[in-house]
Amino acid sequence: MRSVIFFDIDGTLVTEDERCFIPESTREAIAETRRKGNLTLINSGRTAFNISPRVKELGFDGYLLGCGTYIEYGGEVIFRHELEQSFCREIAELMRKCHVTPVYEHTDGYFFDDKAGLSDNLRDFLEVFVSEGIDISRRVEDDDFIFDKFVVWEEPGSDMELFRREVSRYFSIIDRGGGFYENVPLGFTKATAIDVILKKLGIPLENAYAIGDSMNDLPMLTAVPNSIAMGGAERIYPYVSYITSPIEEDGISNALSHFGLI
Repeated sequence: MRSVIFFDIDGTLVTEDERCFIPESTREAIAETRRKGNLTLINSGRTAFNISPRVKELGFDGYLLGCGTYIEYGGEVIFRHELEQSFCREIAELMRKCHVTPVYEHTDGYFFDDKAGLSDNLRDFLEVFVSEGIDISRRVEDDDFIFDKFVVWEEPGSDMELFRREVSRYFSIIDRGGGFYENVPLGFTKATAIDVILKKLGIPLENAYAIGDSMNDLPMLTAVPNSIAMGGAERIYPYVSYITSPIEEDGISNALSHFGLI
């Protein structure tokens, strides 16, 4: 029976520096495993609009995005979780009271809040977006403001006690380190998305593989029996069944070769 491989993007398929480098060995490995009949799927915290053509051209059968809030397979959207706009506005007001710097992520774009101020963290974020041609003009005050998930940076003066107490009522708070938090609606993770797609495809869990590099990959990595950490991602080493080499040392190719997927 064919296998299915779930890939994180940043730090797994693409380097996290300004180069956004994809090794040629990664391209070849993905193409080879697909030739062997295996399925390849992206499983990312990114929302749909933020999957670059450079990633898509590697060749994927589906996309599990927004930490399980959106699932696309074979060009068809098979699952989508949407929040009410009124609720999104309540959360935006709460973030202002918490004095954190938010970025709101929707399937078709990002929304920003000028009242949160332009922190150094957000400035760096925006510079990357501009370089990638991503629209940064949308604001919380726009009539179409809505989001699927959101991230925040803790800033000097942030009320993190209020943030954790109120946000945790509705969202799982993922500590990405360095005062950066990813917030996903309760009940949705990279693992729930895997469960949905495996059931749809009729593929047993023992034929599922997941490759990642960061703490927000843990639900995905612990959901499958064949879990792979990229070399250098020491924080997740205790949770995986195999540690491959770093991304620029043929990490993806070596991992797929180890499991006989290429």
